[in-house]
Amino acid sequence: MELDGQIKLGHLLFTDRKCRTCGETKNLIDSFYRTRKDRGPVASSYSYECKECTIKRVLDSKSTYNPVPRIKDVYPDW
Repeated sequence: MELDGQIKLGHLLFTDRKCRTCGETKNLIDSFYRTRKDRGPVASSYSYECKECTIKRVLDSKSTYNPVPRIKDVYPDW
């Protein structure tokens, strides 16, 4: 089973893609997340943002997340 998957992805091994965020050209399979698994082994099923930039974006957005304050925190306790 694993050999079949490797053969199907064989034509993508030497495909490079330019990251939209950092602008570096990287290997498609190693450096980009696969976002559309139902499309099969084609280049369009991979994201346009490399893994490093995706991790950095998610961590930055989590650190600036400010939830809405609860009603208990807004009103004084009389």
